Amino acid sequence: MPHEFEVKLTVDKDTGEMLAAYFQIRRGKANEVREFANGNAFANYNRNGELLGIELLGPCRVDVVDKIVNKDEEAKRFVRRTAPRPMLVGAR
Repeated sequence: MPHEFEVKLTVDKDTGEMLAAYFQIRRGKANEVREFANGNAFANYNRNGELLGIELLGPCRVDVVDKIVNKDEEAKRFVRRTAPRPMLVGAR
């Protein structure tokens, strides 16, 4: 399935604080959700085991995200390049 990259940010309208960042890798229906980094990151997978997206709910180390995207270098570059600094620790 081809990549269809997109980023969605959720921000508190009163404080401007970033609450979540969702990195869509592919479109599709999630069949499985895996938790990482003590609930700061979640990954959605389709029934073929392909990564659909990553949601960051709090600061997450870049090596955790790298583990989630595994060997998909294009997805890794996308997340590293577009992640807001407070959400991805050690990316730059």
